[in-house]
Amino acid sequence: MQSEKQGNWFLVLAVIALAILPLIFVRGEYGGADGEAEEMITEIQPNYQPWFNPVIEVPSGEVESLLFVSQAAIGAGLIGYVIGLYKGRREGRN
Repeated sequence: MQSEKQGNWFLVLAVIALAILPLIFVRGEYGGADGEAEEMITEIQPNYQPWFNPVIEVPSGEVESLLFVSQAAIGAGLIGYVIGLYKGRREGRN
């Protein structure tokens, strides 16, 4: 049981390292894919017109970031809940 806990801590530290190390060692600008795609489209076809407009136009980039982070947090919470539910059911059977 002890080696299993050590393995779990190793995995947690590895995930943290994989998230932080690129931020430290990779220099550059971290932008979204939307801006990159828009630049490529205008470069390839300057007269391109979108087929439709956004349903909701957010007032600022901060609000857009808030909505994106909220969506990610809700998804992570849901996945964590489902994993915990199945783990609890399996342990309850044993």
